[in-house]
Amino acid sequence: MFCTNCGHPNRDDARFCAECGHPLQDEVTVTLPATEGEDEGHDDFPFPHDELEPGQALVLVKRGPNAGSTFLLDDDATTIGRSPDSEVFLDDVTVSRKHAVFERRPGPAWFVRDVGSLNGTYVNGEQVDETKLATGDEVQIGRFKLTFFSAGE
Repeated sequence: MFCTNCGHPNRDDARFCAECGHPLQDEVTVTLPATEGEDEGHDDFPFPHDELEPGQALVLVKRGPNAGSTFLLDDDATTIGRSPDSEVFLDDVTVSRKHAVFERRPGPAWFVRDVGSLNGTYVNGEQVDETKLATGDEVQIGRFKLTFFSAGE
């Protein structure tokens, strides 16, 4: 299991990160096995996303060095990148230090916006500068594939 705060690998039964002390599991964090090869779809990853509060969203790392990690999106802007200061920390050379941002807008509606990354941001296989997200959308950032889930969808 990888820490969603610092990315440090931990034992599967650990409750707190051995590196930074961050809690490893809560009601919207699920440990899933890493997958090999191509993904078949988000239905292979059951977890209680129906427990999200209105306005919240969650991304699940389906492929990449920390596959199985989840990141709760509950701020109006959530940064994604290789910088340890990023709220969604993806530690790989294929990810720019400041790669993209998840944005919650009135509605609520969720968007992903590339912030000038070198390798681009892709949603459902299409490169985007900015696009609105829906539950089940696949966001690719470098070698990472993230599945997006929002409350009420």
